[in-house]
Amino acid sequence: MLLCAAYLQGGLVKLFDFPGAVGEMQHFGLSPAPWFAVGVIVLELGASALILTGRARWLGALLLALFTAAATFMANRYWEADGHERFMLMNSFFEHWGLVGGFLLVAWMDRREPRVA
Repeated sequence: MLLCAAYLQGGLVKLFDFPGAVGEMQHFGLSPAPWFAVGVIVLELGASALILTGRARWLGALLLALFTAAATFMANRYWEADGHERFMLMNSFFEHWGLVGGFLLVAWMDRREPRVA
């Protein structure tokens, strides 16, 4: 649950503030912004649900790992910033790689667990 918390929160915030979600997509240059907003909402909530319910947990974890890796390069471009902003973006950049690692571990462990019929 804790690993998925940011994605559940993010998906719900975007769902209930769709204009804000569209604005976020526009901020990152994604077009068509409304379709990207819908996709991100579905991905964040759907992949989290897969992980939390245990149905195709490995798939949900891989999807969030890939999404987080891509979003990290898009949103935390610390190499383009200076001063305190650079420090904050760099911190966030590497924290997100920790999440990617956590999701990859979940996927790997889920595929390794013996299935009980």
